[in-house]
Amino acid sequence: MPIATFVNQTTRSSDNAGNNLLVQNEVRYVSSDSQCMGTLSKTATPSFRCHHPNTIDDAYTDRSNEIFRKFYQPTENECAAHQHLLSVKECQRCYRKIKPAKNVSIVQDLQSCDGYVFDRSVYKRTLVEEWSMVCDRVGYRSFVQMIYFVGFMCGALLFGTMADRYGRRSVMGISFVLMMISGFLCAFGPQQKFGVRSSYIIFMIARFLLACSTRGISESGFVLGSEMVNPDKRLMVGMVMDYFFTSGEFFLVFMAYFLRTWRSLTFVITLFTIPFCFFYLILPESPRWLVSKGRFDEAEQILRHIAAVNKRDFDSDAYERLKDDQKQHIADRTVPLGIASLFQTKIIRIITVNLFFQWLAQNLVYYGVSQSTGSWQFDPYLSFALSALVELFAYIFIHIILDRLGRKLPYCAFAIAFGLLALLVLPVQSVLAERKTTLRVLMFILNISLKFCASASFAIIYLYSTELFPTSVRTTGLGMCSMTGRLGAILGTFSNDYLARIWMNFPTVLFGVVSLVAGIAALVFPETLNKPLPQTIDDIESMNLPLFSTNKQQRDLSRGDNIPLKAINT
Repeated sequence: MPIATFVNQTTRSSDNAGNNLLVQNEVRYVSSDSQCMGTLSKTATPSFRCHHPNTIDDAYTDRSNEIFRKFYQPTENECAAHQHLLSVKECQRCYRKIKPAKNVSIVQDLQSCDGYVFDRSVYKRTLVEEWSMVCDRVGYRSFVQMIYFVGFMCGALLFGTMADRYGRRSVMGISFVLMMISGFLCAFGPQQKFGVRSSYIIFMIARFLLACSTRGISESGFVLGSEMVNPDKRLMVGMVMDYFFTSGEFFLVFMAYFLRTWRSLTFVITLFTIPFCFFYLILPESPRWLVSKGRFDEAEQILRHIAAVNKRDFDSDAYERLKDDQKQHIADRTVPLGIASLFQTKIIRIITVNLFFQWLAQNLVYYGVSQSTGSWQFDPYLSFALSALVELFAYIFIHIILDRLGRKLPYCAFAIAFGLLALLVLPVQSVLAERKTTLRVLMFILNISLKFCASASFAIIYLYSTELFPTSVRTTGLGMCSMTGRLGAILGTFSNDYLARIWMNFPTVLFGVVSLVAGIAALVFPETLNKPLPQTIDDIESMNLPLFSTNKQQRDLSRGDNIPLKAINT
């Protein structure tokens, strides 16, 4: 008997169980995603200049800066003589004059800074200041961000595979404990007595583990929520996650505004992870996953509890028929499940490879745009808050349209729109180069629009991927997508830090072209609106992909091994 029918007969009248699980499962993102986006504020680069060579107690004040500019800041001509420097701005911030002797060439009149003075009017203490990650050490800052995304990749692969093998609940419990430990290690591990090199290594290891833990929470939690609800409620699961993600961003900017040192901010964010370490005690395992693994008694216990909460009868005879069907399916399974299963047949191979590219593209675009909010020319805290507000509006908008227009059309539209808007930056800057005020206003509108489209497409592909992978390898597939996606995030960081120094618009053009290609490539996907989650790879093979023909006939996805649990929603 199809479990969808069984569960519908068992529970339907109340959404109490669904609401409770949804809140319990998603509220964790306030802490998890504050850790994720906290990297941006901890590694912010304040205004700085070279340390005054004749002053022991130098400070970033108007008077001190004026004296430095008058006697030690290189002129444009002096900077031009240093061909290895990429810009006058870099030269004037990273080099200073020395008092020239007779017959000493102008090139020899400049030397690299032996220390830096930072503006503390906005940030009291950042990682960049503590370890002087500017000028010739700017790579240290880039690696702090990149190691976090490398941790994302490894965590997505490791915990995604573990969640499909050992369960969603277990992985989430382990991940929260790991997040707490690594968070405190980030805050208190690096110490001045250890020296810069040792402190930097400790911090990098802690950030790597912290990033791994966020993937164990996010991927497993999202899949668990999706597997607990009926098709018409899956959008709600995804959007609640996004709303809490945005709440984490607002929480972060609020705390960063009052706690303007990176250690204090890291410590406070980590404190909020402690209650979630006990989350394991109240979180149920996915009945869908338990049934797919043949653990019928545990699944029955959870389903009986859900039925009791929703005031429905539990049909034992129907559940016995379901068990018989699933046992037969498990007995017929000949191919071991794992990463290789994502490439086992033609249709799932096409979907998997395409999703890998989509995730790479959307991570490149989303994190690239998010990390460039400083170019909005506002106070950094205001810029970050405004960016989070735009993201919230994007989530609200797609929440309204996705159940009406489906997944594919909105995703393709936002991805293509981002690409066109990004490429529009070049003609706008060229035509309005002399009209500074108009250009500033239009660029602000374009930046807001780019952030809106990037947030919308990033949120949709997360939900879309969950509905395209079968239950047997869903978390593995989502983890692999997340892993390849972090390559895009690393490229986004690299683009903003390095490619922009070659040509200011290089990152924007790159983001635009990649997003355009992704939007067009996504037209291959099938629509998943209101369709049951596929349970097996055979279910995936029954899908008809545009531009790809298949000789297989359409199968009914509401068969015995399909589990769209209507038990816990309305």
